[in-house]
Amino acid sequence: MSRLTNITGGIFLRWGIMQLIVVALVFLIRPGFWETVVAMILANAAGTYLIVDYIQKHRIEIILKLSDVSSVAITDRERVLAYIGEGSDHHHAGGPIITHATKQAVETGELGIIKDKKGLDCPEKNCPLQAAVIAPLMCRGEVAGTVKLYQTSQGDLQPAVIKLAVAVAQLLGLQVELAELDRQAQLVTKAELDALHAQINPHFLFNTLNTIITYTRTHPEMARKLLIRLASFFRQTLKRHGHFNSLREEIEYVNTYLILEKARFREKLRIQKDIDPALLGYQVPVLTLQPLVENAIKHGIQPKMGPGTVQISAKLVDGEMRFMVRDDGVGIKNDKLSAVLLPGFGSGNGVGLSNVNERLRSLFGEEYGLRIESEVDMGTGVYVRIPLNDSTREGGVFAGETQGVDSR
Repeated sequence: MSRLTNITGGIFLRWGIMQLIVVALVFLIRPGFWETVVAMILANAAGTYLIVDYIQKHRIEIILKLSDVSSVAITDRERVLAYIGEGSDHHHAGGPIITHATKQAVETGELGIIKDKKGLDCPEKNCPLQAAVIAPLMCRGEVAGTVKLYQTSQGDLQPAVIKLAVAVAQLLGLQVELAELDRQAQLVTKAELDALHAQINPHFLFNTLNTIITYTRTHPEMARKLLIRLASFFRQTLKRHGHFNSLREEIEYVNTYLILEKARFREKLRIQKDIDPALLGYQVPVLTLQPLVENAIKHGIQPKMGPGTVQISAKLVDGEMRFMVRDDGVGIKNDKLSAVLLPGFGSGNGVGLSNVNERLRSLFGEEYGLRIESEVDMGTGVYVRIPLNDSTREGGVFAGETQGVDSR
C-alpha cells in the first residue's frame, strides 16, 4: 500500500501547490473580485492538467494496486508495451509477446481467462505466473493489443478482477481511438499546409516564371495566358478547404498544372487522359492526383532522354474509383522502390507519394494505400483505389458530360 499511498500523495501535493500559489498571489497582489475568480479558474485548470499527467505516467502502477493482482501488462499486437510485478525478469517492456494465451487473444479478439500455468504456456520454466485474465484492447473494431492481469496462484480469478481488466481495456481502447482520430486530423492539416508550401514553392514558381519570361520575347500572348493560368493555379490551391473535393475540381487543378508544365517542357511532355465522365461529381481526397502527376513528370519524364508520356485514367471498377498515373520514363530501381512510400523519402518540396499514401490509408483503411509498379527504363505506374462510401458519393453523378482522351 505504500506505493499507492505515494501516488495518492503526489496527486494531492500537485493540487495543493496550485492552490497555495493562488492564495499567495491574492495576498501579495490583492486583485479585484473578478481577477481572483479568473486566477482560481486558471489554477484549477492547471492543477487538473498536472494531476491527469501524473496519473497517465503512473497508470499501470495504479492498476496494479487497485486490482490487488501480482502483475499487470499492456501489449500491442506484437510487443509488451508496459509491465510491472512478478515475472518482470522475462516479461519486460519492449520485449516480444511470449505467452501463447496472449497471442491467441490477439488473434481471436476474445477475453481469455487462464486458471493454471499450463494454460498460460509461458516458455520460461521458472515463471511465477499461474493464472491471468487477458482482455483484448479494441480500436475501431480491430484488436490493437491486450490488457493482462496476472496472479501467482492458480485457480479462479475474482469476478471484480475480470471486470476491471475489461474496463481498463475499453478505456485504453477509447484513448487509442481518440489518439488515432487526432493523428488523422493532424495528418490532414499537415497535408493542407504542405500542399500550400509545395505548390507555391520557389522551385515551381521559378521554373514557371522563367518559362513565361521566355515566351514574352517570342509569344507575348502565350505569356499573358500562362500568367492567367499561374494565377488560377495559386487561387485553386488557396481556396481548398476540408478533406474532399469533387473529381471535377481535382481534374481541373491537374489540367491547370499540366498546362504550365506543358509550356515548360513543350514537345518533351505528352499527356493522355481517360477520365470516366460519370465519376466527375464524386468526392476524392484533396490533392490526390496532382502530386502523382507531378512525381511522374519530375522523376519519370524530366530525367529521360527524349520525349515521354504521362497517362492519367479514372474508371469505375467493382464499386470503386480506380485511378492510374503512369509514365514511360526512367523508372525506379528495385532497391529504392520499397522506400518510395516511406515518410521523408526524396528531396523535393512537394506533397510526395508517402503523404498521399498515408492520407488514403487513414481515410479509407490500410488496404487503400498507393500501389506502385516500376521497371527501370520502362516507366512507373501509380494506382489508387477509392471506395464509394457516404463521403465519396456526395455530389452525385454528372451525366452527359465528357472528358475523353486528350493526347498532346
